[in-house]
Order: sequence, then structure tokens, then C-alpha cells
Amino acid sequence: MENISAGEVSREERYVLSMEHITKVYGNGFIANKDITFRVRKGEIHGLVGENGAGKTTLMKVLFGLEVPEEGQVFVDGEAVAIHNPQEALKFGIGLVHQHFMLVESMTVAENMVLGIEPVRGLSFDLKKAVRLTDKISEDYHLPIQATAKVKDLSVGYKQRVELLKMLLRGVKILLLDEPTAVLTPQETKELFVQLKKLKSLGFTIVFISHKLNEIKEICDNITVLRRGRVVNTCAAAEVDEREISRMMVGRDVALAMDKKKAVPKDEILRIEGVSHVNKFGAKVLNHVSFCVRRGEIVGVAGVEGNGQAELAEMICGLLPVQDGDILVKGKSIKGQSIKEIRNQKVSFIHEDRMVFGVSKNQTVAENVISDRFDKPGYYKGPFLTNKKIRRETKELIGEFTIACTGMDAEVKTLSGGNIQKVVAAREYSSAPDLLIASQITRGIDVGATELVRKKLIALRDHLDTGVLLFSADLNEILTVSDSIIVLFGGEIAAYFPDAQAVDEMVLGEYMLGLKKMAPEEMREVYR
Repeated sequence: MENISAGEVSREERYVLSMEHITKVYGNGFIANKDITFRVRKGEIHGLVGENGAGKTTLMKVLFGLEVPEEGQVFVDGEAVAIHNPQEALKFGIGLVHQHFMLVESMTVAENMVLGIEPVRGLSFDLKKAVRLTDKISEDYHLPIQATAKVKDLSVGYKQRVELLKMLLRGVKILLLDEPTAVLTPQETKELFVQLKKLKSLGFTIVFISHKLNEIKEICDNITVLRRGRVVNTCAAAEVDEREISRMMVGRDVALAMDKKKAVPKDEILRIEGVSHVNKFGAKVLNHVSFCVRRGEIVGVAGVEGNGQAELAEMICGLLPVQDGDILVKGKSIKGQSIKEIRNQKVSFIHEDRMVFGVSKNQTVAENVISDRFDKPGYYKGPFLTNKKIRRETKELIGEFTIACTGMDAEVKTLSGGNIQKVVAAREYSSAPDLLIASQITRGIDVGATELVRKKLIALRDHLDTGVLLFSADLNEILTVSDSIIVLFGGEIAAYFPDAQAVDEMVLGEYMLGLKKMAPEEMREVYR
């Protein structure tokens, strides 16, 4: 095991990328990176892992010119460089592929490929040249793509390919991949790994940031682990197992598998009856979907993003109207009801976009935690809020959900992504819901936070008989947390598995990609 300490003296020319003694301190005194040394050899895939708030994102922001460190130096090919913005990073051959695709859905692949470097003919955009450039880069790297296709019509896997080709077109030699498999099926992940290995064989260097430790083990040559802003270890991926990596990340043993008893479902809590939905682009994203959820069970919904999951979740919670069909909570239709009216029926919602629909980022942790209950008895006296109760409850939830913050008066925007998700989970779980709609509850959060959020979800099922509808792109999560599984494809139910333990990721992936579809008689149980 090769331990690399920050103070070690070495020749930077051994590394295509070397970040030496990087320290980054934010204005509030928070030390995001403390004397970090991060080194990557040419032609390797190097994993970067750590808890949310460990400093991974800040380190990559420094490398991509989005942050300036207080101390330290970056070397590329042994030469010291100053990177003040992303354009300079690209000039030095460093490209960042974001977790959430930075593509314009209404434009073609070719138009997206050349954004910012548009070819012109006279005073006009040269579309033909953009198509030729796209076709050439696609052919050069054996990554077929249809230049004239609209991005909105592409699968998630092909959108990922477009993002990679965008960077290659700009001459990037060092690729920074932030959670690149977060929304991919197992089949698409397998194909991505084939592409990354091809790029590696051509001399490209890849920094692979992920919370999926099995993928880190599979694809990476070496791993650097960060904890609390410092490097804990750098080692060969082959020399450690997933449990050892998680222990280095969190500082304790983490349960990678869920220990849960068999569900004992009770009466029906949610019924979806023939629901269809046409989105703002005029596309039919749901087509006559019917199923139900009972108290005391977790129904998982698997599917490639864009197959109606988001719209279905938002309709149940009142963010979108029910256009066709009906949705019943506790036997009563919620058609035409406001978000507040639905929540008053003890329905809680964890939205996939925590920053837009989960929190008010400029408000404090305490204000966010009580934002669903401040108008309920016990939280106010006359025209005033009862601060003593609010502060006591917030303090308890900060401890229970291990929310890392400077205190309950800290603004939510100062927290890491994982801790923001814990704030959302603390509020929604502590409301003691009868029905919880949970979308992408562990996306982009570390193994420690994932363990906590999943365990508490199962505890709601077991102790409060909460009915849970779980939407997740993480198939391991769907398989380990759910009691039964629905697969959505093309806005329809493509498969239903009454026992989540009786199926695996590869089989789910086939239904998610539309390679298979169950006959209606095979899915009778989905609508009891």
C-alpha cells in the first residue's frame, strides 16, 4: 500500500497532475482543504472518495479554476500552473464532466458539442461544420453518436457520451468525472467503463469521483481517500476492499448491507388509478399507470430518468396537476388539492432536487427543519413562534441525523450536499408521515449518510407503519431497501416484482432499457 503524506518530497514530473499542499479556507473560517497533496499518474484512472463535506468538491473546484486556494500549487506535466477559471483549466487540458448533464435538451448533439467554440461562416453559425466536427471526434474515439439528433431524444447513457465527447473535442487530456454513473443503468455503466478503459489505453488520465465503492474498486487503479478536509490515504485499488474504503472515509465501520425484516403490509394508503400525463413539451410521459402502496411497505420505482418518475412523484405531492386518471390518499381523491392540503393528510415528500424543493438555502437549519410545522399547535403562542420548543427540537434532530453544521443558526447554504439532504430527511421523517414519497434520497451522498438515511426509512416502515414510495436511480438502493419493485419504461409499468429479493440489477436493467416487458397478467398484483 503506497501511503503518500502531504510532506513527502517527490518529483512532480512523475505525475501528469499534482496538487501540492492545497489549503482552502472559506470566509466563515471553514477549512475545506487542509494541506492536501493529490497526485495522479498519466494514463491511470484514479478514484477520489470521501464523505460529503470531506473536501472532494472543493479540491476539484480548485483544479478547475472555480476556487483559488490560500496555499499550495498545482502542477500539470511537472510544470507549475495558475488556474483562475474553467477556460484556463481547459487550456491546460483539464475538463470536468458534471454529475448533472450540462446539455441544452432542445438543441441537437452537434449544437451542444460546439457551445462556446461555435464555428462560423461569415456572420452565421456553421451547422454543417459543427456536424462534421462531431462526426470526426466520434469516429476518432470510436464513440458513435448521431450528430443531428435532439438531446431530449437521447437515452441517459448517450447523453453521458455527448458530455465526454464535448471534453475530447476541446483537447482535454485529464478528465474529472463527478458521479458519472449516478443515473445510469447497470448496462449503461458497463458501456461507460468500456469507454473509459479505451480512453485510458490512449493515454488519457481520469479522476473518478463516486460514492459507489464497488465501481471504484472495478474501474480505478488507485484511490485517494479524504476525510474532514485531509488526505487519509492513497493506495492501490486492488489492495483494499469496500469495507476498508468506507472505514477510511467515515472513521468507523459502516453497514454496507441493510438488515431489515420482512414487511408486514396493512391497509392501502395510496392508489394510482389510470394516471396519464403530458408534459410541457407535449410529450406523453405517463400512460395509464395504476398501482397501490400499503401502510408498512416500501415500494421501489426503478427506471431510467425521463420515464415519468419525476412527474408521478410531483403529482402525488401536488406540484403538478392530475390531468387524467386519479390519485387517492387514504381512499380520497387529491385532485385539485393544494400542496398544503395534501401535506395535512400526513403525506411527506423528499424531492430529487433538494436545493429547489427541499430547502430554503438562505434560511437557517432550524428554520428549514420546522418549515412544515411552524403553524401547528405547540410551535406558536399568539402571534409569536415558541423558540424554546423549536430550538430544542432542532438540536435533537441535528444530533439524531448527525448533521455537520456550526449550529442550528447556520444558513443551509453553508452545509455540504450530504448534510443538506440530512436536513431534508430530518424534517420529513420527523413529521411521522403516513405516506412518504422519497425521490433520490441518497443521490450524491456518502456511505455514512446513506446508511443513516436508509435505516431511518426502514424504521418509519417498521415503527410507524408508514407507506413509502421510493424513486431511485441507484439500483442497489432499490434492491436492498424496497419490499416490492415497479419498473417504469416509456411512461408505463414494464415490470412488477412483488419480492425485491427475487431479482437482480441486470434483470432490472433489461426492463428499464425496454429490452423486456412483462405481460399484463404477470403484473396483476401491482394493482390489488
